[in-house]
Amino acid sequence: MPSSAPVTRPLRLSLLIMVGLSGTVLLAGCGASQPPREIPHGALPVVVGSRPVSRALPGGFIGLSIEYPSSIRYAGRDPRQLNPVYLRLVRGLNPGQAPVLRFGGDTADWTWWPVPGMRRPRGIRYALTRRWLAVTAATARALNARLILGINFEADRRRLAGTEARVLLRAIGSRHIAGFELGNEPEAYATLGWYYRHHVVPVPGRPPGYGLAAYLRDYASVSSALPRGVPLVGPASGASEWLLGLHRFLVSEPHIRLATFHRYPLRRCLTSRASLAYPTITNLLRPVASSGPAASLRRAVLVAHALGIAFRADELNSVSCGGARGVSDTFAAALWVLDTLFNMERVGIDGVNIHTFATGLYAPFVFTHHRGRWSGQVRPLYYGLLMFARAAPPGSRVLPTDHRGGSAVRIWTTRGRDGRIRVLAINDRRRRAAVTAIRLPPGFAAASVQRLLAPSVAAKQGVTLGGQRFAPHTTTGELTGSPRLTRVSPIRGRYVVTLPAASAALLTAVPR
Repeated sequence: MPSSAPVTRPLRLSLLIMVGLSGTVLLAGCGASQPPREIPHGALPVVVGSRPVSRALPGGFIGLSIEYPSSIRYAGRDPRQLNPVYLRLVRGLNPGQAPVLRFGGDTADWTWWPVPGMRRPRGIRYALTRRWLAVTAATARALNARLILGINFEADRRRLAGTEARVLLRAIGSRHIAGFELGNEPEAYATLGWYYRHHVVPVPGRPPGYGLAAYLRDYASVSSALPRGVPLVGPASGASEWLLGLHRFLVSEPHIRLATFHRYPLRRCLTSRASLAYPTITNLLRPVASSGPAASLRRAVLVAHALGIAFRADELNSVSCGGARGVSDTFAAALWVLDTLFNMERVGIDGVNIHTFATGLYAPFVFTHHRGRWSGQVRPLYYGLLMFARAAPPGSRVLPTDHRGGSAVRIWTTRGRDGRIRVLAINDRRRRAAVTAIRLPPGFAAASVQRLLAPSVAAKQGVTLGGQRFAPHTTTGELTGSPRLTRVSPIRGRYVVTLPAASAALLTAVPR
């Protein structure tokens, strides 16, 4: 116990717990209003290495995956007056970058551009319109975005797919199209209903036993009807067994330039409450919920990269089937996505697309338009995405980090192009605070800390990032309040930072 801080250990622990409940930011993470003069007893030692263990993070790493009808729900109906709150929030995740937006999901196979002389297939539920094309094209231009555009594949109609692709290409332009993605999760075509006979009997889009071999034949046929000059994207699968066939798929389709797979750690549909995949906050904060999605894709990433093909997890979120109330819309989702994105970066994935639609429980934001004015509600998930963008700017590389904090404390470190080292610490424990003592490579002095805090892990409101927050009904899409950064100087070569219960902290050190 340091003589300069004559506080008994039980009192220090009680002060740390009070910090976790109140969300108060401390200068250096000890149970006091001033920086500690010694490293607190029981502090978690963290040692940061200097040799990167990842590639440079590509620009546009954080993207969105948007169901087709929600393009207008988010951006608005007037291409000349797009929703400025939406545009600002998307830009906030990709400052100075070209974001990657995917339009697809289930609605990729439920959407078409009406084909003259063709009767609408029974599985079609949404028709693209000139307004949709104008709004989406204007959004792409305003954001300088690259779009992954889902093309109806379940209908198995060459003319339908070719017409849709040509219309999209003419309206949006090849400059803003990253590729055409045929269908969505084709492994489920034989088991899930594409439409319902008499509104009751499900009718699948493919016959029983439909698998990879049949898919490859269909893909070759339908893709040949698409306009050349635009890359193809796929297989847009969520099945682990299809990962084993990725090499076969990629070598059989020379126009594929981007491999895509989907991941959700938890499942709301048809899942037993006893399953670890059932949506609860406890299950979402288990280490496997954030490390598992990336680990399952590691070999597939190597396969794609060996062939010179990029790889995106272009549909990712916390809970499948639209999310789960009280889980996907809470602060737990912010902590989960922080750790998950770093795991994705660590295995070499080139980007992720957070899946969303206007009424989804896992949507990072929702918008209203009243009397000609837009406003938005920013959910906790967005704060987690925003903190990742600050912790891992484009060009940054992951540095090795050695710590013994167990599964409840996650540590990630990056070195940016600017030479700065950023250490992100996540405390998943719901009632216990933690203290970290971080040793950086030589060449750094004073550093600053910003925190991601909320009233509780189950909170849906009251989240702050660096002392700032979005207004409950923001009309600007910008954080409000003064930034709250804490300066931290090293103590015997270590930076001491507290982690209140269920919180994250970002230490940024500038080289001398």
